[in-house]
Amino acid sequence: MENAAKTQAAHIIEMSNIHKSFYIGTPQELEILHGIDLTVDEGEFISIVGASGSGKSTLMNIIGALDKQTEGEYLLRGIDVKSADDDHLAEMRNKEIGFVFQNFNLIPRINALKNVELPMLYAGDSTAERTEKARALLEMVEMSDWVTHQPNELSGGQKQRVAIARALANDPAIILADEPTGALDSRTGHLVMDLFHRINRDGKTIVLITHSEELAAETDRQITLKDGKIC
Repeated sequence: MENAAKTQAAHIIEMSNIHKSFYIGTPQELEILHGIDLTVDEGEFISIVGASGSGKSTLMNIIGALDKQTEGEYLLRGIDVKSADDDHLAEMRNKEIGFVFQNFNLIPRINALKNVELPMLYAGDSTAERTEKARALLEMVEMSDWVTHQPNELSGGQKQRVAIARALANDPAIILADEPTGALDSRTGHLVMDLFHRINRDGKTIVLITHSEELAAETDRQITLKDGKIC
């Protein structure tokens, strides 16, 4: 029944004929993505898999509205990303997408609680709202005992759990995770994946960027990139 419900869900990501080139109009012009067609349903947990140089990072940047395609159409929750101005894109990144990175990207001089509060600060939540929500999110990822610890006092797995809590701060529609277990040992990596599965069961759409076929096999659907094309 769960898979059937996901099949009937609305598309949250719709990409059609996506091309991405760099150095446009120069002798060094280089096309990285060659006509990507991709749809992702609300509530899906998908992985995008490929070797170094396959175009994963370029595609991730477009999905995350960190960059725009050269050609083609990308609709994020029905909004044409290419036509959105910088302010609208910043708002979409803050409210619609939660980012989880391989190297955690925590702010080193503030504690775990303040790191999780940061996206809510940009969203305009009050101090009391930020603190309450951040504590609840850290409890959800089993980090309640480390709220006052700075990143250099945490293990890699603990840092990534704080990063996941931060990604959930503004209740985004999508979690975009770029090699989230790449800096972790295999046991800790599987614990992080277990956390993603819990988040997905709660209804979040997750897009996992990985080179690991083993991790990709845990997701609902695997998208394999090779030389800028979906295989």
